[in-house]
Amino acid sequence: MYIDFNKMNGLVPAIIQDAVTKNVLMLGYMNQEAYRKTIETKKVTFWSRERKCLWTKGETSGNYLNLVNIKNDCDNDTLLISVQPEGPTCHTGTDTCWGETNNYNPILFLSELQDFINQRYHDMPEDSYTTSLFKKGVNRIAQKVGEEALETVIEATAGTKDKLVYEASDMLYHLIVLLTNKGLRIENLAQELLERHTPNWDKKRRIAKSKNK
Repeated sequence: MYIDFNKMNGLVPAIIQDAVTKNVLMLGYMNQEAYRKTIETKKVTFWSRERKCLWTKGETSGNYLNLVNIKNDCDNDTLLISVQPEGPTCHTGTDTCWGETNNYNPILFLSELQDFINQRYHDMPEDSYTTSLFKKGVNRIAQKVGEEALETVIEATAGTKDKLVYEASDMLYHLIVLLTNKGLRIENLAQELLERHTPNWDKKRRIAKSKNK
């Protein structure tokens, strides 16, 4: 990977991002030596502009930034570094240098689950419930979505919140399997909902409907 260290007198900005949560943790600077040491040790190392020396994040506190991968930007002069942090990143004790909590947003797991189900569809491993659904075909998968939707409705009207979450999760899982079988992804639904959220979505129909009331 070519990195242009010449634009900033031998340094490039290094944006540090949690590989799991996708949150930005901090910004540091690297020279060629810091970059090489990061690659060799798998611990993110920076160049300190104040002390004029290398420093490996965590060498004093133990809060290391374990390297996952490095990406270069389009101008080859800014790095995006994905890491697995050990403890808080900021020297003040906060998770990020902006004082934010580095929490994982569970909604991101839907894309991971979609990727997992896609892989099941591609590999069709034996002894997999997802594989068995794909082998039974779209009609059976659609039927399962209906069954789980009915159970969700029952729990919503006569059950508990915990059971509602359980059954709704079953319904969503089977819906993703159905989408995958039809060559779609859960993100297609998210895109549709995003478009519906705009003020002009389906405006003509909604205006006509309001006039007929």
